[in-house]
Formats: sequence, structure tokens, C-alpha cells
Amino acid sequence: MHFFYLDESGDTGCNYADVNQPILVVGGISVRDEGWNTTQEHLRQILERYFNGTIPNNFELHSKELLSPTGDGPFAGHAMSNRCRLALELLGLLSERSHDVHYIALDKRSMGTRTLGLAMPYPTAQPYLIAFDYLVTYINWFVKEKLGRSARGMIILDQKDEHHNHIEALMHNRRFTGAAANRVKWVVEFGYTVDSAKNPMVQLSDLVIYCVKRFIEIELSLRTNFSEDTKNFYANCFNLIHPRIARQSIVERQGRGMDEFNSFIAAMRATPRTQWRRHYRLSAG
Repeated sequence: MHFFYLDESGDTGCNYADVNQPILVVGGISVRDEGWNTTQEHLRQILERYFNGTIPNNFELHSKELLSPTGDGPFAGHAMSNRCRLALELLGLLSERSHDVHYIALDKRSMGTRTLGLAMPYPTAQPYLIAFDYLVTYINWFVKEKLGRSARGMIILDQKDEHHNHIEALMHNRRFTGAAANRVKWVVEFGYTVDSAKNPMVQLSDLVIYCVKRFIEIELSLRTNFSEDTKNFYANCFNLIHPRIARQSIVERQGRGMDEFNSFIAAMRATPRTQWRRHYRLSAG
């Protein structure tokens, strides 16, 4: 069994014009069942070193606290240079532990000019639900094509109450209705993490998608107020994430009428430039 941990960054519902959250990223990392404990232990060791041997009580890694200008929560007052090094060390676990990254980034500004006319089991005005629906297709493809016919996937979500009922309907639709040839078969279950504070994989997924979102915003010239050092930092974060992305092109959904859905995803999708590495100062290795 492979577990796919999904979180989001930039969900503002139907407010597509929020200048502070122009991009929505939904995604995270995948972990094979026998590798979970080792990754959790490595993550704990990194945090223990950072906090000089004692992780604060009830600690939970929140990317916004870790990477805010002055540091918030358990990182309040910590030097930015130290916090950036911690983020890069945590992202280094992706390659060290061979965890794959799966995400979709949507430019919500496009939603104001283009609508999805298909009848779906959820309100198509909600970018989060469209993104989640796409990731179901992507993860089903990944398990089937990259992990082998005997592999199966389980999606673990950081629960969002406002989308709960629609996600339940969406998953039922994808697995049990429509033409049998187009149903999701390799994602056998999905569930919600009971407590993200007790689930380091959700916390690591949060860091991954937060850094992806920031980097794409920089690439699309939506963070012109960022310093060059900040831009280079997020480029280095993405440089650690990028090799763990299994597929750069869209996985198209099969079935009657799905050409419109595929075109919609392609039109809304936000991606970095092809030669993005040329524009930043990247660390060796």
C-alpha cells in the first residue's frame, strides 16, 4: 500500500481575485507503507537538532510559521537563515527517502474568465474540488503505471470541513459510477488524518506545497516585492522538489465528455518556465 498525503495552500473558495492568494496548490508526498516509520524518525532527528535536542511540547510544523518574515509560533524570533536551512534540510528527505511529489497548481485568476460546463458531483466554481478531482486521476495513473499492477493507493487528506460532503460524493462517483473502463481502480480508499499534529507526513506535505506555491508565484511575477535572496531560496526549495515529481505533463482523464475537463485543467494550470534554473542562484548539489 502506498499512502498519498494531500494538503492545500491558497484555497480561498470562490474568491478568485484575492491578490494575496492568486495560486492554489493541492498535493503532497507519497509514502510506501513500510517506509513511514523511517521517514518519521529522520524528520524527528532533524527537528531535534534544530531545537538543540528538545522539540517543543505539542509541536506542529506549519510552513507559514516557519517561513514568515520574523518567524511565528515555535519559530518566533528565530533567525531567517536558520529557518531556511531547516526547510531545505526537511525537503532533502524527499530524495533521501525516495518520496514522490504529486501536485496541481491552478491560477485562480483564470476562473473569472472561464467556467467548466460539465455536470460534476461537486460545485465546479470551487478550484479546490477541481484540483482534488484531477489529483485522483493523477494518483490512479501513478499507482498503475509507476508502482505496478499489484500496488494500491490510499489518499490521506488534511480534513477541510467545507469540502467534506463534496469530496465524499466525488470519490463515490469516481470509483463506482460511469463506464467501468474509466473508474478509478488503483486508489482503493481515502480518509482524513485525525490530527495533523500527530502526522508528520501531512506536515511535510504542507511544506512541499507551500514552497511550490511561493515559487510559482515568483515565476509568474506575482511576488515582485520579494528580495532576490527570497526568490533564490524558493528556487532552491523547488530544485529539491522538482526531481521527485513523477510527471510534468497533465494526466488526461478518460471518458465521455472529459475533453472539456482536460482542456480546463490545461488552461488553468500554473507552471514554472521550462528553463527556470537559469534565472536563480542555486546551491551546488
